[in-house]
Amino acid sequence: MPAWKKSGNLIVSETAALKDFINKDIAHVLIDLRDAETAKEGFIQGAVSIPTKDLAAAKDRFPADKSAPVILYSDKEDVSAYATVISWGYKNTSVLNGGITAWEKDGGKLAKGKLTTTISYVPKPRPGEISIEDFKTLAEKGVPDKIILDVRDKDEAMNGMIKGAINIPAGEIKDRLRELPKNKEIIAHCTTGIRAESAYDDLKEAGYKVKFLNAIIQIDKDGKYEITNK
Repeated sequence: MPAWKKSGNLIVSETAALKDFINKDIAHVLIDLRDAETAKEGFIQGAVSIPTKDLAAAKDRFPADKSAPVILYSDKEDVSAYATVISWGYKNTSVLNGGITAWEKDGGKLAKGKLTTTISYVPKPRPGEISIEDFKTLAEKGVPDKIILDVRDKDEAMNGMIKGAINIPAGEIKDRLRELPKNKEIIAHCTTGIRAESAYDDLKEAGYKVKFLNAIIQIDKDGKYEITNK
């Protein structure tokens, strides 16, 4: 995924991911690219109206934080709008897969009326997120009552793991809960934070004390690692 993003390729968000952002109150920027008259007849709650034809002139309205998740939607896949926002340096930009049609089909609610044209973005940690510095401290020094859980696939882990970490792929978590002690806090990581957050949700639901790393981490065969913000 990091390499795919770096190359400027199209990234799509599924409706389930957007619902997760909304339900968990995770800071994001949601842009309705349709014309204002069409949008006011039914839009996704929290969206900001910036029609595609006006997007190029709206650069200064976007947040200073270039890591802000920006989700674009319309009634069709708008690749040109995506390319515009990516060119401004917003590396976590995506297009809602299937647009507003998919949102409605998947049971997403619509609001009606005039949309705001002002972007308000206040970044905050995602529920369960551990800071990069705290993760580094754990990885370097170890803490008796904490465990690092590597939820990447086995073939990824074989190419290098953090010393002392346990590998259980994210998709196997629910079937392998017995391998994880409940008297220790579990810190999950993957490569980008996406699978780690999924593991966090599964473990939290199962009653574990858990956090996850929401960052890009690369690990070499000797266990040395490099962590960068998404």
